Amino acid sequence: MGIHQFTGKRVLVTGAASGIGRRIAERFCDCGANVTGLDRQAGESALPFRIVAVDLADSGQVEDVCNALKAEHDGLDILVNAAGTLKTGAAEDLTPQDWQTCFDVNASGPFYLLRQWIPVFKAQRSGAIVNIASNAAHVPRTGMTAYCASKAAMASLSRCIGLELAPYGVRCNIVSPGSTDTPMLSDMVGGTAGYQQLVSGLPDQFKLGIPLGKIANIDDIAETALFLASDLAGHITLQDIVVDGGATLGA
Repeated sequence: MGIHQFTGKRVLVTGAASGIGRRIAERFCDCGANVTGLDRQAGESALPFRIVAVDLADSGQVEDVCNALKAEHDGLDILVNAAGTLKTGAAEDLTPQDWQTCFDVNASGPFYLLRQWIPVFKAQRSGAIVNIASNAAHVPRTGMTAYCASKAAMASLSRCIGLELAPYGVRCNIVSPGSTDTPMLSDMVGGTAGYQQLVSGLPDQFKLGIPLGKIANIDDIAETALFLASDLAGHITLQDIVVDGGATLGA
């Protein structure tokens, strides 16, 4: 992505304190954007962008923060919903709170944020939205019922929003990562030693291996998000790009 591709653009990224969200925010900064991160955590003080603390599962907090941001500046060029959470376990072992937490963060949070900024996008008749879902929205996974369902809800939400905003020249697309080297994945598989199992496949969990023979890194996901937000993708909307090394075989 060209170093000045986003010069002067105002960008909002959720989940920006760590992982994929942080890397996306950093890359937008590298390309000249004015980035604000939203996260429950404050993040490191050395980050090249500011982070505003907000619980995305709280619609009141989201509204208050967005009103404050609108007071600073009228418009928004790019919105990236990258915050996510994972609760694992057999369906009958998941608690109602596990289920609700996944939906609160992975689906409701993006909705709360979108409803605050949709009028802005419509009024300016421009903008790009990129939502980070998961290849788990495309295929069933054992032990990941709440996560899969919530990410599938996010993907469907994205397409509906994209359809409503298309007449206003606003694009909405999805990036669906597969196994990516993040703290979330490391925690799930017991450290990086577990990555090779994901590459090879886990038949007992009905998971195919990864044809490209490697785990994604955060730049693989970030660069896809930046592409979809850029003018290079000016005629792309309502699309879901799966970045998983072929693990879902195009599903």
